[in-house]
Amino acid sequence: MNIFAALTYNFKAQKPTMSEKIIQIENVSPMDLYGPSDKYLDQVKSFFPKLRIVARGDFVKAIGNPEEIAFFVNRFELLMVHLERFGNINTDIIEQLMHGDSDQQTTGKITDGDVLVHGRSGMLIKAITANQKRMVSSSEKNDLIFAIGPAGTGKTYTAVALAVRALKSKMVKRIILTRPAVEAGENLGFLPGDMRDKLDPYMQPLYDALRDMLPTQKLLSYLEDGTIEVAPLAFMRGRTLDHAFVILDEAQNATNSQLKMFLTRMGKSSKFIVTGDVTQIDLPDRQPSGLLQAVSILNDVSGIDFIMLDEKDVVRHKLVTKIILAYQQPEKENPKKALSLKKSENSPN
Repeated sequence: MNIFAALTYNFKAQKPTMSEKIIQIENVSPMDLYGPSDKYLDQVKSFFPKLRIVARGDFVKAIGNPEEIAFFVNRFELLMVHLERFGNINTDIIEQLMHGDSDQQTTGKITDGDVLVHGRSGMLIKAITANQKRMVSSSEKNDLIFAIGPAGTGKTYTAVALAVRALKSKMVKRIILTRPAVEAGENLGFLPGDMRDKLDPYMQPLYDALRDMLPTQKLLSYLEDGTIEVAPLAFMRGRTLDHAFVILDEAQNATNSQLKMFLTRMGKSSKFIVTGDVTQIDLPDRQPSGLLQAVSILNDVSGIDFIMLDEKDVVRHKLVTKIILAYQQPEKENPKKALSLKKSENSPN
């Protein structure tokens, strides 16, 4: 190899990997975001001298090192969230948001690999506990999982985060949220308003999670055009749910026939998550829970996984853990009532 060829080889070998990312500006005015004569945009650019940042209308493109781009995208999205929420930005706010955490400022990296969704106001939505992380891992390997555990263990919140992540990454075309409206006996006709109004009281935990993860206008838009659909379990009958991420919440209150009906709605390229708490069954005494029967029937079916969450997964007030343990005491005294599940395929032996 001659000297010229060696120099050329070394130059190519040392050339850094370049990448680019396009951010679409949504729910805020680009003029407000860029500032008068692009004053705010120029200030943002000054924090990322190694990136080439180009703004065209409601699109911003960043070109450069992938790690630096990831940090820029995170900071720029925080800026958009702030503008949407408070209606204005200024140079001081930009200074604060662009600096971020000391670790991120120093390294330029977002190091937490467990982040599922970058939520509103900079909230990082991630799996926290061991079983929540198993939910994430299992959902990536299986198209149907059951997440069963007591209140406060994050099963519903994690399921919604997985659905939003799948929608944002275009793995699915829509999200469908459903639960049995036991208190109304699935007969919601007597309640005022449209179907969403009738179902709202039963769907609040799901709405609360969605509000954490999506900008308000984007969430409303998704609800209006059907990208996100909220419907009672009874309305799933006769449908085939293709290219969708579907969550059945409060499944312990579904009857055996309802749960079988729901599970057989699965279409092509769909993901299903069933969540439930077997300690909070609201069905009439003589009506067995379909969730308990599904566990027994589907226990050995390959491609279906069961994740059991417990008091160690509680992410609410520390008293919630103590309450759960206190209520579990009668079950320990009468083991016949305990729920028997196969181990998760992702659980350690």
